[in-house]
Amino acid sequence: MPPAVRRLAAAALFVCTAAATSAVQAAPDATLFEAARAAQPKLIESLKEMVSIESGSRNAAGLAQMAAYAEKRLAALGATVERVKPKSGDSPIVKATLTGNGKARIMLIAHMDTIYPPNTLATQPIRQDGNKLYGPGIADDKGGIAVILHALEILQASGWRDYARITVLLNADEEIGSEGSGELIAALGEQHDVVLSCEPTAAKAVVKAEALLLGASGTASATMEVKGRAAHAGAAPEHGRNALLELAHQLQQTRDIAKSVPGTQLNWTGAQAGVVRNQIPEVAVATADVRTTVKDGPQKLKAALERKVAESRLIPDTHTTVSMEEGRPPFVVNEKGRALAKRAQQIYAELDGRPLALAEGTGGGTDAGYAALSGKPAVVESFGLAGFGYHARDEYIEIDSIVPRLYLMTRMLQEIGKQ
Repeated sequence: MPPAVRRLAAAALFVCTAAATSAVQAAPDATLFEAARAAQPKLIESLKEMVSIESGSRNAAGLAQMAAYAEKRLAALGATVERVKPKSGDSPIVKATLTGNGKARIMLIAHMDTIYPPNTLATQPIRQDGNKLYGPGIADDKGGIAVILHALEILQASGWRDYARITVLLNADEEIGSEGSGELIAALGEQHDVVLSCEPTAAKAVVKAEALLLGASGTASATMEVKGRAAHAGAAPEHGRNALLELAHQLQQTRDIAKSVPGTQLNWTGAQAGVVRNQIPEVAVATADVRTTVKDGPQKLKAALERKVAESRLIPDTHTTVSMEEGRPPFVVNEKGRALAKRAQQIYAELDGRPLALAEGTGGGTDAGYAALSGKPAVVESFGLAGFGYHARDEYIEIDSIVPRLYLMTRMLQEIGKQ
């Protein structure tokens, strides 16, 4: 998921609802539950294999190895597998298709890339400490891939084919914005009835209850550039027009601009000016991280920035411009997705009343935003494993989330097939 550390914010945004909506708690499907228990050791082995492949978003060799691993595993399930060329860049996209004899068209998405640079394993090796299994990228998002692979393996062994088509799409540029894969995710999402996105859920040690995610911010990047006039900083500073000072002024007066645009958030996060110490800087540039929960948020925010900049100038004869580059669209669950999430709560409650929270929103972005862009499919996020430490040191998954999450995925797919 722009970086998955965004999901840390979700811990404070969980909206917990009842664990089940029916008056009578159903018993678990004993066959599926036992299959999920039996699959746990194999899933752990799969996690170790995938985490051993260092696949940072810029690591071409590691991503190619990870794509080959995924292709081999999906082909072993009887899927038709292809490598899709991204719209831009070289990040591999693995697409696998299973054909059944039912009516439902289901899409499962996860990502193969991580944020970690090469050789991270040297200082953050795979290790287990009690209920925690550590490794770079283990939760975000190799745990999600593992859930997909082993849930499909369980269902294949049971002979389940109650679907028209299952599409598995694994991209390798999620952590850098999905610029090469976003269009494909959106196009395929429109062709399916249901999309289950397999980013992680936050660890119970952090938020007390595992969850599904029903909304996430869209992302964008704002740039402010000031052009002034260079001059000798010692001999003739009065002949210059200091772009750095003007930029500082504009940053101060726009720092709270998002408060005037509902559904948006802006934080100035970087700035650069000047080339040498003894020259009045001619150009100064600042960049901002933008989050939005409304589709036209970036355009409205850009207009608000331009109006504010035009209101006041500190340094005469300087010129300030604002640009906005949009990234992921926001993800807002539709009614079909919400109904699906409530069914998931009922399924989780089959496991001795196990609670499943529904997170209404997070400040982070997710590929679920692309998948839901058309408004047609039911899309729900965070079917991956419970974990924490994403984009930080010592990322981990909680081992005791494996069986419940496998059970949830297999039961959800069966339920979708019945519709």
